[in-house]
Amino acid sequence: MAKLRDCLPRLMVTIRSLLFWCLIYFYCGLCSSIYLLKLLWSICKGPSQTFRRVAREHPPACLNDPSLGTHCYVRIKDSGLRFHYVAAGERGKPLMLLLHGFPEFWYSWRHQLREFKSEYRVVALDLRGYGESDAPVHRENYKLDCLITDIKDILDSLGYSKCVLIGHDWGGMIAWLIAICYPEMVMKLIVINFPHPNVFTEYILRHPAQLFKSSYYYFFQIPWFPEFMFSINDFKALKHLFTSHSTGIGRKGCRLTTEDLEAYIYVFSQPGALSGPINHYRNIFSCLPLKHHMVITPTLLLWGEKDAFMEVEMAEVTKIYVKNYFRLTILSETSHWLQQEQPDIVNKLIWTFLKEETRRKD
Repeated sequence: MAKLRDCLPRLMVTIRSLLFWCLIYFYCGLCSSIYLLKLLWSICKGPSQTFRRVAREHPPACLNDPSLGTHCYVRIKDSGLRFHYVAAGERGKPLMLLLHGFPEFWYSWRHQLREFKSEYRVVALDLRGYGESDAPVHRENYKLDCLITDIKDILDSLGYSKCVLIGHDWGGMIAWLIAICYPEMVMKLIVINFPHPNVFTEYILRHPAQLFKSSYYYFFQIPWFPEFMFSINDFKALKHLFTSHSTGIGRKGCRLTTEDLEAYIYVFSQPGALSGPINHYRNIFSCLPLKHHMVITPTLLLWGEKDAFMEVEMAEVTKIYVKNYFRLTILSETSHWLQQEQPDIVNKLIWTFLKEETRRKD
């Protein structure tokens, strides 16, 4: 009996792990079947339209708008990877580092690049595998450890030891992890529409609604098929994410212009441009939940109430993981693409948080 009692905890862990992976693989298969049916339906409706793809050789003018900043590159010594970023504001000012989500790139921070350059050196990064940053081929190169190390090395290469760190969506996930693993690097943490990673993993297993909203996480575990589905109908799925009634920017928000939307399609239509971003998701289930999870950095969490991908209840639960000043602001009638949809409100909330924390320290 004593041996049985000793073995029981390990057995329970093994069973839970087995059930967890069974759920993942079952849902992967289910999502694949659904998307395959969508593909067949699209082909039946119009095969020529399904496989139509417009060649895009030149970037839209908005990607070279000088008011957004200067295009720069930095090569990391240890990994050998070259990262692209756009920087605004004078060198020597405090660093504000911006981490985008999926399917985005540095341009999703255009409103913040203009806004905060007066007091900060604002750097909007293309994450590993995105845009003009290098994209390693193998999925193992996109583990969370690699992504965290990227940010640490980039900070060092830029000549900074700490920054104001802002992340949206997947970039928010990375921002949380940086604050957990390297708290000395983060003066203030601002996350937009992504809960603490442990809240996400615990919530998704207990709430079918979030499991459904996160179905793309499971779909992305499959090789090459997600990239193909994104590219059919001249990247219709990408356009749908930003413009549809269900997932796109709300009616009251700053809608993407035709040129803005073309900028996204141009970047992700380049050869191999989708594999790197999707590879970010192909390691996530082996990396979560976290062993160390407390955040000791002053934190602002901004949330769009009508986020089609994240349940708003996760935002409320996140505060238990922050052992410092924590502020949550939920914006009504706003979508997942918060910093693009309501830039004036978001920028004002960020300014208030930054100045408020400064006063508190004084």
